[in-house]
This record gives sequence, structure tokens and C-alpha cells, in this order.
Amino acid sequence: MARVAASRLASPRGAIAVPTFSIGELAREFGLTTRAIRFYEDCGLLRPARAGKSRVYSAGDRARLTLTLRGKRLGLKLAEVKELVDMYETRRDTDAQLRRFVDVLARQRAQLAARLAELQATLDEVVAQEGAARQALRARARAKA
Repeated sequence: MARVAASRLASPRGAIAVPTFSIGELAREFGLTTRAIRFYEDCGLLRPARAGKSRVYSAGDRARLTLTLRGKRLGLKLAEVKELVDMYETRRDTDAQLRRFVDVLARQRAQLAARLAELQATLDEVVAQEGAARQALRARARAKA
């Protein structure tokens, strides 16, 4: 459950509530270890504030973690994820961002298609070898009978 911290920067009338998250809360929510979250922090994907020795993650950090995990599910390298997440945050040129995203996804799709073709070839070979072995077993069983 997110904690709510007061932020004086957001409103001229006074402090408003801004949700924050501990490393443990994010780990539980996303099914990660705290070590994995610290690794993403070391990679520059997350930038928590500090409250003493504790890390305090913002809603922006939570969104970056969501995008990071989505990129990982797509099979992207962390450097690619970081580039895309950084571009998403700047919002300078949406067309350029989308073109870059399309390029990254097209390259990933091509790599996955190649791996899929390799796996299909391996599967075909396994099926052929399995069929040959079954046929040999049947021939031996007939010879014994």
C-alpha cells in the first residue's frame, strides 16, 4: 500500500498528498526481489529519493518500473528499455519516439521469428527421430513375436 507524503512544490495553496512507495511495497506489487529493484536502480531505470537510509519511490518510479517490466517481457535489452523510458519521460518529439519504438520492436520481432524458426526445425528433427525410434521398437517387437 502506498504511503502518502506531503509535497509543497505542487500547489500554491499548500501541501498536497503525493503517493510514495517503499522498496518492499514495489517488490511485493510486482513480484520482484528487492535486489532486482536495486539492480534496476543501478542501471538508471529508477531514481528513488532517500529518507535517511531508506529508498522512497515516487509514482513516476512505479510507472518506470511498469514500463521496464513490459520491455523485459517483450525481450528488449535493458539499455533499449532505458532509452525508450527516458524518451517517454521527455515527451519532446512523440513521432520520433514512436519511430524508435517501432524500430526496436521490429528488430525484436525479427529476432524472435528467427529463434522460432530454429526451434521449429529442432522440433521437426525431434519428431522425426522419435518416429524412427518408435518404428524400430515396433520392428523389434514383431521380430520377437
